[in-house]
Amino acid sequence: MSRLSDQLGAIASEQRMRILASLAAGAVHVSELARQLNMSRPLLYMHLAKLEEAGFISGKLKLSDDGRAFKYFEIKPFNIIIDINAIRSAIASE
Repeated sequence: MSRLSDQLGAIASEQRMRILASLAAGAVHVSELARQLNMSRPLLYMHLAKLEEAGFISGKLKLSDDGRAFKYFEIKPFNIIIDINAIRSAIASE
């Protein structure tokens, strides 16, 4: 699949758009993000994986002072242009 198709597929979900909107305010750890979105962590992780694979977000582990690991996700800068040239280029790369 082309990069454009991967990106469009990743954001073609209301839940994933809600995740991106929540992360626009800054990096958030998974438990907090799950609470904000009223979503189970397993479902959230599935959506986060799709967004990370498409290059919209990145995740990293951070240790708290008491040694617990928290997974934080943040937005990676992106810009998608969908015009006929982008579509033709996506088709040509397949």
